[in-house]
Amino acid sequence: MWLILLCSIISVTIFSERLLYFHRATIHVGEFLRGLANLIQRRNFAEAMHECAGTPGPVARVVHAAIIRHDAPRGELKEIVQEAGQLEVPKLEQNLTILSTIAFTTPLIGLLGTITGLIDVFVTISSQSSGYASSTDISGGIYKSLLTTAAGLVVAIPSSVAYSYLSARVNTLMHDIERGGIEVVNLIFDQRRDGAEIIDFGTSRRNLSAE
Repeated sequence: MWLILLCSIISVTIFSERLLYFHRATIHVGEFLRGLANLIQRRNFAEAMHECAGTPGPVARVVHAAIIRHDAPRGELKEIVQEAGQLEVPKLEQNLTILSTIAFTTPLIGLLGTITGLIDVFVTISSQSSGYASSTDISGGIYKSLLTTAAGLVVAIPSSVAYSYLSARVNTLMHDIERGGIEVVNLIFDQRRDGAEIIDFGTSRRNLSAE
């Protein structure tokens, strides 16, 4: 039971920390890119980098890495964006493996506690001089041993739900990172062409490719 309690504390701590991290890292990508589009079209890269530096989250860091090397060829710029995005993935997935492990192992820990408790019950019965034990003693021992399985499930079910939710948040942020990287590459190369239009990043998403 103490081990299950420790797992529950770790699970709550990880979920709270990740929830706060994702809340701070999430930005409105469309509005962010729309503001950068005006700066990049005017070739005001210094202010664009300042805007990225003042914006929290992995999307801004990936876009910042591209703007710093805005004079690079398209292929090299794509690699820069990909490498910057790959560096953000471990930060997003930090401690999620521990949460998944807790969700998987706590029922097994509870089952182990139940089995050992039942063993103790039968050892107690066999140690009786008469060879018999009252139904109260048996039911009380079984009741106590089953508590560990129940406690394990109480910890495992919320941990599994929390892991699924956080994984969905990670996928959303990774999609935003990919979108931001693709869009900033297109913006940088659009401004190299005279008369290029400012891209509209409104509610409708464009399926742009940096190829």
